[in-house]
Amino acid sequence: MIDRHFYIDKINEFVDTDLIKVLTGMRRCGKTTMLKLIIKELKNNYHIQDDHIFLISFESTKYKWIENSQELDELVFNLVENINGKLYLFFDEIQNVKGWEKSINSYMVDLDCDLYITGSNSNLLSGELATYIAGRYVEFKIYPLSFNEILTYKNQDKTLNKYEELELFEDYKEFGGLPYLQQLNKGKIDYINNVYDSILLKDVVRRYDIRDLDFLERLIYFLIDNIGHTFSANSISKFFKHEKRKANPEKVLNYIKLLRNALLFTQVKREDLKGKEILSVNEKYYLMDHGFYKALIGDKNHNEGQKLENIVFNELLRRGYKITVGIYQDYEIDFICKKNNRIIYVQVSETLKGEETRKREFKPLMKIKDNYPKYIITEDITDYSKQGIINLNIIDFLKDESI
Repeated sequence: MIDRHFYIDKINEFVDTDLIKVLTGMRRCGKTTMLKLIIKELKNNYHIQDDHIFLISFESTKYKWIENSQELDELVFNLVENINGKLYLFFDEIQNVKGWEKSINSYMVDLDCDLYITGSNSNLLSGELATYIAGRYVEFKIYPLSFNEILTYKNQDKTLNKYEELELFEDYKEFGGLPYLQQLNKGKIDYINNVYDSILLKDVVRRYDIRDLDFLERLIYFLIDNIGHTFSANSISKFFKHEKRKANPEKVLNYIKLLRNALLFTQVKREDLKGKEILSVNEKYYLMDHGFYKALIGDKNHNEGQKLENIVFNELLRRGYKITVGIYQDYEIDFICKKNNRIIYVQVSETLKGEETRKREFKPLMKIKDNYPKYIITEDITDYSKQGIINLNIIDFLKDESI
């Protein structure tokens, strides 16, 4: 297992508290492994005995018979019946159990337990759950491996030189950060496609009883092909109409919502920096893992800039920033990033080598007159920083988590 201290250190602050620890994230991003890492932490640092720890995965054939909260209650109370002392309960992919919210709430009342759950749906913390345990849970959003996590993992055996580091980044840029990829030398695209099929089938098609699968797949292709571009439901509807497909804006919005619920895509709204307001149309969408880009689009519409923008977006998201697309007069800033009282402005470009490219990328940032940090992230080795705007190499940015 890859030790993911970025998350473990945060979760450690809440061990043995009355708060339910909720880990959410896309399927196969490493949530199950995170539970195992927490269990390892409990044994090694908290000296918890095995017979007080219970891990129940609802994707395991061992528990496939559990379909509702009554069956879950029967299982749990039978398992812990003769155990004295505090219990440590772990439920993996709990959204597969109907009515699970009531059960989880009752365990917090009826049992002396420390409780952890995972789910692959962005709606996990909405609806009934919020009513039953309002103020009694803390959420940890789990993302696929960051480049820094992969670098740390690879550096365990030996310290990589800069050429090996660059080679590792090229592999990361191509295939993304799904954790199991680190065990594969071949067949990476096949694995990514299998994960995609699993998300599509289990978390979208089956869960929401999708009938128009052809439209869903075409919509996904459109969203991936247009990463980094702003568009609206109306513009997508017009595109499909041109393609001789019927898709009104309401259908487009509904299907995009399902893809966001499955944590396949993240939506980013636009912000008018002059008027200080969030705009309601023309959002951007990014993949939760950029490895799906090559697997689904291939090299047909190859765009390095799109992938780099997706990588930077996910890294900023992982670091806890709230992100919008900045609009200032007629100019666009890729990312306005806010965390606590900190704001940073970020542009992403494959390169700044051409004079026209430098003018295009620097001009929007130069229009902003405040003193918050402004970055342009590229693959360039040459430093094109000027007038207080910092040009960062993308590998340096991914390694420096203080930004």
